[in-house]
Amino acid sequence: MQFIDSHVHIWTEDEKTYKRHPSYPIPGGIDASKIEINPKHFPPETIISMAKPFGIDRVCLVQMSFYGSDNSYIIDAIKQYPLSFRGAGYVDSNMPGLENEMETLLNKGITGFRIVPEDRYVTSWLQTPGYDLMFSKAAETKQALSCLVNSDAFNEIDRMSNRHPNTVIVIDHLGRIGANGTILQSDIDQLCALAKNENIYLKVSAFYALGSKQPPHHDLIPLIKQVYDSYGPDRLMWASDAPPALMDESYEDQISVVRDHINFISQSDKEKLMRTTAERIFFFR
Repeated sequence: MQFIDSHVHIWTEDEKTYKRHPSYPIPGGIDASKIEINPKHFPPETIISMAKPFGIDRVCLVQMSFYGSDNSYIIDAIKQYPLSFRGAGYVDSNMPGLENEMETLLNKGITGFRIVPEDRYVTSWLQTPGYDLMFSKAAETKQALSCLVNSDAFNEIDRMSNRHPNTVIVIDHLGRIGANGTILQSDIDQLCALAKNENIYLKVSAFYALGSKQPPHHDLIPLIKQVYDSYGPDRLMWASDAPPALMDESYEDQISVVRDHINFISQSDKEKLMRTTAERIFFFR
């Protein structure tokens, strides 16, 4: 059985061809163009060779923050390896010609977009004409909108989910619950409450950044159990979040949480979590 990694970043040390941009709204007001990265070079060939031994033959490439709205690096990777990759790109929701740009990018393999709130507007970050247009167009194109958020943004996602019920919304990294080291039941309850909205999906990912932040990540299993019970396997998708996940852990550490350490999910449901859901959401064309 072949699997899909639904969240991987790639970048290149070739900054002349693929320039960095400071405009991407990283929480904390960080200038994305000045981020120090390690490794310096993580091209598509690296993730292909890294994932293959574990039966992972397809990957959703997520736009790296410092490239801003220039999606050319992941587009070029998709063009070079069309059977292996699709992309979640980034566009400015306030740009002129947004709808046309979304269609153009879809035809280049960008089957989703990442959206990120600005800190000072987190409780109202989607309340703009641009985001309304983006959500409406995404319902038409079937491009998923992947949200990098904390629990303080859940209410706004709930509002937009109800306003745009035909738009696929994906919450990245289990809503980053436990990113500060503490897994709050109140945050889990709020995340699970969103399951009533059938257009909301979750990435079960970024284990290295949550809770104890130590493999084998058994402290995250109760959280995963609760979202599994609430959302079911058809709305959950596993991801590694490589290469940030590889700073202190291995690629297999990210896989083994779901593959080896969870006994409440059947093998058929694990196949949904590790392949079928992501296939439906990101590899629909």
